[in-house]
Amino acid sequence: MDHLKYTSSELNRLNTENFKLSDKNDIYIILDQLRSGNNIGSIFRTSDAFKLKKIFITGQSAVPPNKEILKTALGATETVDWEYKEDAIDLVLDLKKQGVKIVAVEQASNSISLEKFDITGNMPMALILGNEVEGVQQALLNMADTCLEIPQFGTKHSLNVAVSSGIVIWHLVNQLLNTEINEG
Repeated sequence: MDHLKYTSSELNRLNTENFKLSDKNDIYIILDQLRSGNNIGSIFRTSDAFKLKKIFITGQSAVPPNKEILKTALGATETVDWEYKEDAIDLVLDLKKQGVKIVAVEQASNSISLEKFDITGNMPMALILGNEVEGVQQALLNMADTCLEIPQFGTKHSLNVAVSSGIVIWHLVNQLLNTEINEG
């Protein structure tokens, strides 16, 4: 059996204007002190692919139009809403006041293994993704409603932050899709 790749036009993707006008999944991303523009750009691209609400970039993280971000984002900085906030703690406090559930992606005591996490009752949600070396800062972990951990079985103790974001975002959006299918 031949498997022919679709052309770009056959994929029937939204243009930038229609993407901006479309309904988004009620998931925000908080980038806590990421040092790699390549990781940030990859997270922009994943956020575009799954129509997330907004990315908040905090602390000393690079911001668009950083060359590394643009290289991996492939235009997603133009489609995904984003905002720079210097202080992640103030941002989390503001989001909590708005009723947003704060979910840290981190290996921590009392973390929930990703496959056991139920999105029901946890929306809208902000995922905190931490620094490539230090992870999510402790002060933010203490403020989180939940910590999610990706189960791992090899010798390494962690995954790249951009890879982790893709796994977690897909898991959450998949639950949203299944909920819509079951309710529809």
